Amino acid sequence: MSDQTITDLAQNNGRHLLVAVDGSENSKRAVIFVAHFFLDVKDAFITILSIIPEPSEDYFATDSERSKWIAEKKAEMQDILAEYKEILRGAGYRDEQIDIRLVIRQCESIADAILEEQEKIRSAIVVVGRRGLTHNEEFMFGSTSNKILHQAKNCAVLVVE
Repeated sequence: MSDQTITDLAQNNGRHLLVAVDGSENSKRAVIFVAHFFLDVKDAFITILSIIPEPSEDYFATDSERSKWIAEKKAEMQDILAEYKEILRGAGYRDEQIDIRLVIRQCESIADAILEEQEKIRSAIVVVGRRGLTHNEEFMFGSTSNKILHQAKNCAVLVVE
C-alpha cells in the first residue's frame, strides 16, 4: 500500500496504529495485544513495521558478505512479519487493514527511525514491546521504547510488556 493511501486512511479515521517490531517475544506480545485490544474498532488500520539497521560499509570484509548478511536478515524478518500478519488475520482483521513495512536503512537510533516512519504515515498510535532491559542496561545502552515514549509527537504511545 502506498504511503499516501496509508496517510489518507489515518487522516480519515484517526485509527491508524503503527506496531514497531523486531522479532522478539515482546514484539509478538505487542502484536497479540493490538490484535485483541483493538478488534472492536472496525475501521482500524495497522502497520507492522520492522527496521533493519544497515551495517556500515566497513563492518564486513567484502560487499558480498554485507549483501549476504542483509539478505539473510531480510528473509528472517519477512518470515516473522508474515507470522504477525497471520496473528492479526486470525483475530479477524482483513488484509486491507494491515500493512507490512520492512525498512533497511542506516540509522543511529532505531527509536528515531520508528518515529520518522510514524511521521511519514501519520499513525495515531505507536505500539512497541518493551525489551526488558535491567535498569543498568537501560542506563548504559538506552531503551528504544523509553526514547519513543518521551520523544513521540502527535501520537499516543503504548508500551506492551
